[in-house]
Amino acid sequence: MVEIHLGECLEVISTFASASFDLIYIDPPFNTGKTQARTQIQTRPDANGDRTGFAGRRYRTTRLGTKSFDDSFSDYLGFLEPRLEQAYRLLKPTGSFFLHLDYREVHYAKVLLDSIFGRDSFMNEIIWAYDYGARATRRWSAKHDNILWFAKDPSAYTFRYDDIDRIPYMRPDWLGPKRQPRERPRRTPGGTPLSAPAARRKRDIRLRSHWRSWIGSCAYTRIRATGCSTSLRAVGRLANRR
Repeated sequence: MVEIHLGECLEVISTFASASFDLIYIDPPFNTGKTQARTQIQTRPDANGDRTGFAGRRYRTTRLGTKSFDDSFSDYLGFLEPRLEQAYRLLKPTGSFFLHLDYREVHYAKVLLDSIFGRDSFMNEIIWAYDYGARATRRWSAKHDNILWFAKDPSAYTFRYDDIDRIPYMRPDWLGPKRQPRERPRRTPGGTPLSAPAARRKRDIRLRSHWRSWIGSCAYTRIRATGCSTSLRAVGRLANRR
């Protein structure tokens, strides 16, 4: 069963019972200092359409509307802190928490999470590498996001190694007989280059692709929470998997 809650994030999650979730993943605004806009479109088959799809099929797109928000915070940690405290309250003792940010605020958020979860609860920093975006000429271009992983209890968290996505070894002929039938686990949830048009859909791709594996390896009941500013766009629960 999937539950969808629309509303201001903090107001919605404050009504949930403590220790309700095995995993919480949030992707809040990054405090870029810019206005972020997302345009929703609808496509339909049309031989004279403005876009070309798979196998040369043509489609016509209709713009349905654009939603935007001001991604600029004078006190970003003041905005983030009560939401992180709620996440800690909502996690089960064996639960894991993932916070997705970039270079602008991740180091401040790490210190804040240390104070909420405890430094021993920090499990790892996952680097989401991508191959799109602008090419800066006055500095190194930003080519990755940062995902902080904290466990509610660092001695009793869930990690299902066998559920991780696996990819073939480059030289299976180098392996011994015990390892040849197996593939190696994917080291990060990212790493797959995306074309420039796909960059506009990168947030959806993150949740649909390898995160299914990484999130699945860390929880029995899965929760998806995206959008942490003016609304909690989606909170999902799926049946327990043990």
